[in-house]
Amino acid sequence: MGFLDTINNFFHQGGPVLFYIFIVVGFMCFFIVERVFYFTFEFSSDLKKPLEEWKGRSEKRSKIAQKIRSLEISRLSMSLEGNLRNIKILVAICPLLGLLGTVTGMISVFEVMAEVGTGNARLMAGGIYMATIPTMAGMFSALIGLYCGNQLESYSKMKKQKVQELFYVD
Repeated sequence: MGFLDTINNFFHQGGPVLFYIFIVVGFMCFFIVERVFYFTFEFSSDLKKPLEEWKGRSEKRSKIAQKIRSLEISRLSMSLEGNLRNIKILVAICPLLGLLGTVTGMISVFEVMAEVGTGNARLMAGGIYMATIPTMAGMFSALIGLYCGNQLESYSKMKKQKVQELFYVD
């Protein structure tokens, strides 16, 4: 049995909800990779021009200068936060989809029990698989997303603090 057969069997046993969990996890991974890419490669170029303009200003204490400083810090802070909210939303959706998989799996167990009775454990096992696999996948995905999201959020906060320090007032 090959790798693709194993994956196909896993999706078949987990039921249709597992496919939706897979889609949500795909989007979550996309947003996580996007944030890592932004922090690694793009943020320094976004910071460069406003920082050069700020350091090149002759006066930094006037109200207008302080408004410009606040504007640039806010703009850079918003760019650092980027898709962090989307990651949090998808993390919250994962266990809910897992719960939906549990419900649909238990419904199939009850359907088998209604048709055949409680004596055939093999027929009920498919519904139990369909109840537990999406729950496991949803919780596992949420935990991974929560860890990555928290790491990215703490990195973002650290960068925001650094931006505050860089836009100092003489």
